[in-house]
Amino acid sequence: MIITTNAIVLSKLKYRDNDLIVKCFTQEKGVISFLLRGILKSKKSQNKAAYFQPLSQIQIVIDYKSNRSLQTIKETKLTVIYSSLHSHVLKSSIVLFLSEVLSSTLHEEEADEALFSYLENTLLWLDSQSEYANFHLLFLLKLTKYLGFYPDTRAIELPNFNLNEGRFELKPVFKHNMAGPNVLLLKQLLETPFDALPDIKINATQRQSFLSAMLIYFELHLGSFKRPKSLQVFNQVFG
Repeated sequence: MIITTNAIVLSKLKYRDNDLIVKCFTQEKGVISFLLRGILKSKKSQNKAAYFQPLSQIQIVIDYKSNRSLQTIKETKLTVIYSSLHSHVLKSSIVLFLSEVLSSTLHEEEADEALFSYLENTLLWLDSQSEYANFHLLFLLKLTKYLGFYPDTRAIELPNFNLNEGRFELKPVFKHNMAGPNVLLLKQLLETPFDALPDIKINATQRQSFLSAMLIYFELHLGSFKRPKSLQVFNQVFG
């Protein structure tokens, strides 16, 4: 079956000398992995390989067979040419970090139009911005809405956030708890759209502390989640 679909690149891995294994989140079929044979062999193929940078937005024509674990791509073209995501050192660090998060969290081979639209639009927003130091924090928080564990805000006035249960409480019950400056930032981010994100002013220490709590939140609610290998470098870049 031939399928034409938009896709967002989640990861790529060199296989043998000239091949790539690429994992994409597609608009039509959810997460699909592809074997791209010989893509690194010639100059013409190298130009095509450049389409598969982390979080690139592409359109692909797939020769799809349901009984095959690695699908085949017949044609590829860029649907978005980023102005800064892959060329700016800070933004490319965000892209690498978030691509690892998404690769670890997205597994379903089924369409999710709302999530696909969220990824498309937020990546375009990041590409166009000059103030984005807290982008990854709001991105991860809003991502939980699509993954099924968005914070329950019915008791948002309470001073503790239970990471196990995903709700605000009067007193900490479990060891995995968010309180103090982190819970205040959580409450602020829950009411912040991306366009108002530059108004949130925090230092590098609080940014790292909140990110650490968010990653624990992901680990508690997604059994397959693995902390990104790029986390240490990412924190250094934004420190």
